[in-house]
Amino acid sequence: MSDLHSAAPHHLPGFITAPGDTDALMLVVGVILLGAVLLVGNFYLHLHTMPERMAHKSQKFQFEIVAVLGLLALFTHNHLFWVIGLFLAMIDLPDFSTPLRKIAGAVERMAGVAPEPDATEAPDITAPHAATVPDVAKTSAAVDEIKNRIERDLKRGTPGNA
Repeated sequence: MSDLHSAAPHHLPGFITAPGDTDALMLVVGVILLGAVLLVGNFYLHLHTMPERMAHKSQKFQFEIVAVLGLLALFTHNHLFWVIGLFLAMIDLPDFSTPLRKIAGAVERMAGVAPEPDATEAPDITAPHAATVPDVAKTSAAVDEIKNRIERDLKRGTPGNA
């Protein structure tokens, strides 16, 4: 600090650095500012996606409308879209399609027409096929035969296939 100008005061505050030194206060303030901007931006985006997260539990059509309204609100800065999306996410829209599909399927069965597979739903490959009456009879007959063989072998005292 002996390099001070003759017009400078003899006691300088701690935040004034000497020429060529690192300004620690500026670095600390810069890091705090960067962290604050990231936190506020994260909070804003989290708040902005609240209607979409609420509508995620509802029907697909309702979720898509709320998502489009959220995108419109984000890119146009028109908050009315966000408010409409929030209200739409809060409302449970009635499901009209499921009862109508069930009625149509019942009418087809009454008419003797084989119902067509629903195009909106993916086929369920993992579900086991329903057993028919002849399959159940064959299976129970095979189980009874195996039981009889085991009981017969136990009475004889011989092991299974010996």
